[in-house]
Amino acid sequence: MAVQLFKKMAFSSAYQKYMVPVSSEIMNMVLSYVKEKTDGRPLEIAVDVGCGTGRYTVPLAPHFKKVLGVDISESQINVAKQHIIANNVSYMVAPAEKLPVKNASLDLVNSALAAHWFKADEFAGEAIRVLKTRGCLAAHGFYPSFKIEYKDLSHDLTAVMSEVLDTLYSYNDKCMEHMFSQYYNIFEAIPLKDKKWVTDIPVKNLMSFPELLGFFQSVYMYQAFMEKDAEKANQYFLHIEKRFRKILGEEVDYVQLNLCLKYYCVLACKH
Repeated sequence: MAVQLFKKMAFSSAYQKYMVPVSSEIMNMVLSYVKEKTDGRPLEIAVDVGCGTGRYTVPLAPHFKKVLGVDISESQINVAKQHIIANNVSYMVAPAEKLPVKNASLDLVNSALAAHWFKADEFAGEAIRVLKTRGCLAAHGFYPSFKIEYKDLSHDLTAVMSEVLDTLYSYNDKCMEHMFSQYYNIFEAIPLKDKKWVTDIPVKNLMSFPELLGFFQSVYMYQAFMEKDAEKANQYFLHIEKRFRKILGEEVDYVQLNLCLKYYCVLACKH
């Protein structure tokens, strides 16, 4: 059910527009790890697996000769192709467990906000197949629990956010368990000795109130809610919007809120 949502163009467009921005903290961590493990050799090819609309694919472009984004959703890939801004980036429809690349050909296999949808053992084995010696694997995402910071209203705003998540969790998929465990299943599935698991990485995202509302719409659980009962989902969305507006008052259309998340990252190197 949830995977099918990613194949719908309306969801793909909302995801591209409203999902939280790319984490520079995570990207810097991944790139520093790769440069350390590859001993400064020129980086040739990276593949972004489960690339979605290419939000984490594009930032890799300045660091590699070629970057390929792959995803099983044709609609996500179509949106990604509309936002190509580098001539060394390309996209293909393909599953994470069967990558369309040669053995030992990649410097990096990256997966952002996606590995919880994969078959962990098959994905790990496929990553090892396609990585060069000293090539790296990075899989990262964020914990599905958020805080909102704004003046002295942080407690009340976070309480509403928690209520939203409690409601949406009833529309979750089993993959949510992997997000709560901070990808420990991915870490365990990687049959390499040189690996590490970094958790609870704090990241703050400054966003306007409309952007916060858009973020709700970009979450697959809200889209699953819409699929089941669109009228009820829309009514709930309006209810939540009113709750936030009541707390923020006249400032609502001008505020810049901090949406605080905790990221995690699994890193591994093939020897």
